Formats: sequence, structure tokens, C-alpha cells
Amino acid sequence: MRRIAIVGAGQAGLHLALALLAADYDVTLLTDRTAQQVRAGRVMSSQLMFGPARRLERTAGLNLWDATAPAATALRVTVWDPPGKSALTFTGRFDEPPHSVDQRVKMAGWLSLYEARGGRVRYGPVSPATLPALAADHDLTVVASGRGDLTRLFARNALYCPFDRPQRTLACVYVRGVAAPADHPDPQVRTNVVAGAGEVFVMPALTTGGPCDIVLFEALPGGPFDCWHDQPSPGGCVARALDLLRTYAPGEYELCKDAVPTDAGATLYGAITPTVRHPVAEVAPDTYVLGMADTVVINDPVTGQGSNNAARSAAAYLSAILERGDAPFNPEWMRAAFAAFWRHARQVTEFTNLMLEPPPQHIHRLLAAAAEHPAVARRFVNGYADPADYHGWLMTAADADAYLATAGS
Repeated sequence: MRRIAIVGAGQAGLHLALALLAADYDVTLLTDRTAQQVRAGRVMSSQLMFGPARRLERTAGLNLWDATAPAATALRVTVWDPPGKSALTFTGRFDEPPHSVDQRVKMAGWLSLYEARGGRVRYGPVSPATLPALAADHDLTVVASGRGDLTRLFARNALYCPFDRPQRTLACVYVRGVAAPADHPDPQVRTNVVAGAGEVFVMPALTTGGPCDIVLFEALPGGPFDCWHDQPSPGGCVARALDLLRTYAPGEYELCKDAVPTDAGATLYGAITPTVRHPVAEVAPDTYVLGMADTVVINDPVTGQGSNNAARSAAAYLSAILERGDAPFNPEWMRAAFAAFWRHARQVTEFTNLMLEPPPQHIHRLLAAAAEHPAVARRFVNGYADPADYHGWLMTAADADAYLATAGS
């Protein structure tokens, strides 16, 4: 039986660990928090899982919240330009409704399931100094810990990294009391693009106490949304968020004005530098480890792709491991396993990086067309489920203009 170690118990690490355990591999999962500690902690992300990623979880038998997490039926986009005045708005329905499960619920649930199925867990920190012994003791060691010292073992790939600093500062709060628009009472994701300030997303979710909404500010550095450096309490975060919405996105304010935080751990603050890293690290002579998901590809959450990338990474690595049989997990195999994931992740990265930049004119034209033509709105909205589609009509001005020439016909 092949021995595999997975460092990190997040979306990618737990998905892979549970799938390998089901395939009768000897799996050791390493994490620094128990399920109880995860559930009692602070929120960790603003995850939104689209249809293809949810199907991967279903295939692995990990879709434990399909019946309880509110599924979003549509995405509404509003552009506020100038701030406070709606320049355009459109709504597109999802072909496959996405949903969001608080990672305190999801990771705690999966970790408990892994242990209940007999999976081995080592609790405690893993450092670069302890990684060589771990790797030497296993046929394959996968690093699925997207932050901290372990990520720095994997060299940055400058070819795919146009940014050397965060492009947004982030503030996220889980709330109750958000109203639904009168014209769309079903759960929906709402994107508010505010000129010169950044973006505000509101999405339905399931948290530790039941259904809720997530409010996520993506602030342009130095802009009016970039005001979270003091990391206020959940109550203070909601009060500040409402003040900002009242001024910059008044339609969203009307829906959120009665919001209150869900719990004492309902806030998350920070900033992410979008980064792509080489997937293989030599931690000792002839001893290698493989990075996965946001250890080696991390995108800003402006396009909501993080958890989806993690699920796709787990599925790609699982397939590569199963196909490998008894052959060695050497660096060449590791690079090939990553390449299978990168074929999708590269398209996600290019789309997300485009959305972080000041929008080029062809994006403005496409959004205006989406406000006029339901077919354009639908295609734009459903591209989030698989950003590969954007590369045929959205990524360049030439492709956009060719598409728009026929979109209204």
C-alpha cells in the first residue's frame, strides 16, 4: 500500500485525502487544528463553489450540504459610475446554481468524516525543517497549505506572475438580515462594481448557525474602500460596510441596512498577492514534495475561483496518482500532475488578472451589451463556472468585438 502524506486540511487537502482513503491508500493528513477548533474559529474565506466544482465533490461523495446550503439562482451585476449612481445593471441565471458553505462548517465536517473513516491525522505545525523527514518516510508528500513558510519552498514562476503586491485589500463579514430584491426573491449573488473604489459582493451562504449572507469588499489600494487596516469587530465591520454602501452603492445599502453579524468570528481581513509557483520543491538531496492548489497557484478572490481551483487540483492529482500505479512519484511525474491542473488554472489566472486591472474598453462594451441582451448576460454569468469559455470572446478586444457583432442577432 502506497504511503501518501498531505500537509494541510483545507478544501484541496481534505478532498484529496478523503478520495485517496476511499481508494485504499495509506494516507496521513497533517494539520494544526482539530475539527472542533476549526468550527469554533474565525471565518477563513468567502468561498463560492460553481457547478463543475460541485460535481467533482459529488463524484467523491463529499457533497454533504447540497440540501442545506442556499443555492444561488442568478448573478446580478451593477456598475456604479460615478460612485452612488447606477450606470448599468443586468442579471443572468446560472445554468448550475453555485453555493457557499462556510469553511468552518465544511472543513470541520470533512475532517471529522476523514477520521471517522479511519484516516490518520497528525496534529501540529509542519515547518520547512520537518518536511524532509516527512517526505523521506512517504512515497509522496503533497503540500496543500496555501500560506506561511511552506509556500516559500516553491519558487515563484515570474512568467505567470504580473503582480508583486496585492491588487486589492479585503474585508469580509458574514451577516444575517439581508433582504432580497423585490424582482428576484430567490437567492442570488450580487456584484457591485464601484468606479475608483473596487467591488462589493453579496452572496448567500451556510454558516455554523444556518443560512446567512457574505459581504465581501475588494478595495482598490488607496481608494475609499481601503479602510479596514484597523480590522474592526464584526459589529464595527457591519456598521462601516453600511456607511460605505449608503454612499457608493445605495441600492445595495437598501438591501443590507438591517444586516447584523452572524457570530463573534464572522470577519476576515487581509490582502493576497496573486502568485504562480513552480510545483516541485527539493527539500533535501533527491527528496521532493509536490505543491497543490493555492500553495502554487493563488488568485485574488475577485472572480470567486479559489475553492473551485482547489477542487479541480484535488481531482487532477487524484487521477494522476491512481494512474501512476506502483511507479515512483518522481519530479517528472509531479510536474506532469501539476500540468494537468494548470491547463485549467492558467485560464482562471489569466481571467482573474484581467479583472484586477482597470477594465479595458472592450469589457465596458461587453457589460453594456449584457445589460441589453439576455444571451450576453447569461454567457458572462456562466463563464465563472469555467473561465475557459471567456478565452473565446472576452479576453481580447478583437474577440469581444467579433462576438458583439453577432450577439444581438
